Amino acid sequence: MARQGRRIVLGVGGGIAAYKAVAVLRLLSEAGHDVHVVPTPSALRFVGAPTWESLAGHAVHTDVFTGAAQVEHVALGRSADLVVVAPATADLLARAAHGHADDLLTATLLTVTCPVLVAPAMHTEMWLHAATRANVATLRERGVAVLDPDDGRLAGADSGPGRLPEPEAIVAAALALLTPTDLAGVRAVVSAGGTREPVDPVRFLGNRGTGRQGVAVAAELARRGADVTLVAANVEIGIPPGVAVVPVTTALELEQAMRDAAGDADVVVMSAAVADFRPSTTAPAKVKKADGVAPPTIELVTNPDVLAGLVAARHPGQVIVGFAAETGDDAGSVLDHGRAKARRKGADLLAVNAVGTDQGFGDVPNAVVVLDAAGDEVGRAGGSKADVARGLVDLVAARITGVDTGATAPTGGAASDTLAP
Repeated sequence: MARQGRRIVLGVGGGIAAYKAVAVLRLLSEAGHDVHVVPTPSALRFVGAPTWESLAGHAVHTDVFTGAAQVEHVALGRSADLVVVAPATADLLARAAHGHADDLLTATLLTVTCPVLVAPAMHTEMWLHAATRANVATLRERGVAVLDPDDGRLAGADSGPGRLPEPEAIVAAALALLTPTDLAGVRAVVSAGGTREPVDPVRFLGNRGTGRQGVAVAAELARRGADVTLVAANVEIGIPPGVAVVPVTTALELEQAMRDAAGDADVVVMSAAVADFRPSTTAPAKVKKADGVAPPTIELVTNPDVLAGLVAARHPGQVIVGFAAETGDDAGSVLDHGRAKARRKGADLLAVNAVGTDQGFGDVPNAVVVLDAAGDEVGRAGGSKADVARGLVDLVAARITGVDTGATAPTGGAASDTLAP
């Protein structure tokens, strides 16, 4: 249950569904929260300022010039515990995704560090357009919770996906984001990315790891109050504010950095994709290709098992989380291999996910089944990388605080049934 009396910014886009935002405001206010409404200029053509002001008890304006002395967009952003945007039109999604700041709402969105929930509403063709899908994906990758619109009656005689979710559903999703700082004072270290093992000064052996999932886990831990160090191996995404970074390249460098950082950590999350093998030697100069000459043989040696080493060196009370990226084969399913790995590694939690060319790695949704050290399932989470991070950190928090928040598949997707044997 969310704490009462939080400060919430309700952004309202200029769509016909703006009338539903009145009910969102009412429900948030009745729950005891202090709601400041920030409509776009076009939103006021659907619902006027007197309605918002009388229900919220605060003056309403749309530009950054009114109240300029107070720099209101910065003041709103710094003081907000939560931002809810409902409805979010296709135009508003585009402006938010591309960092525009041409009215008070989009300027405020650039200043907030609190959770943001966006509820889109538009015609079906606009929702399904490639530009809108890309903008939604961008926002979700940045940690913004974007609800999928309902399928139903739209403006006029149209019907299809694009209808604003009902106010009760929007408010329930919003209040779920008002997570208390339950991990305040907890020291966490997270690895992310994919290691690269040099063949010569130009070439390396690597993998498809981008670091997006590990960065999302670090961001979620930090949002909930933890002091987070990120050991970053060639990540392809920006580092969240407030997270300390230790850059590494190879598996050996990552192993040393994780050992150093994990010594006094309460939580260790091994999300990085660590290369199993590395070349036994690295050529000092670029290996040349010669016509008619067979390519040189690359002798491989085995890299250390970083997760197993961290488990062996753990101190009492330390929670260790691993990831198992599997494909399944003739010897067993993704989950079969995950269960065997969970029992072999001994981590408190092991997040098992199916991976492939267009699955798991990169800017795509993810889905995990979380196992304990005995290989038993303790939770599932799916959707965006941020959704998975929230579900996983819920399980970590339950082990640290003793309070079970319940790990469910968040809005935006569920853990894939293809993981099952």
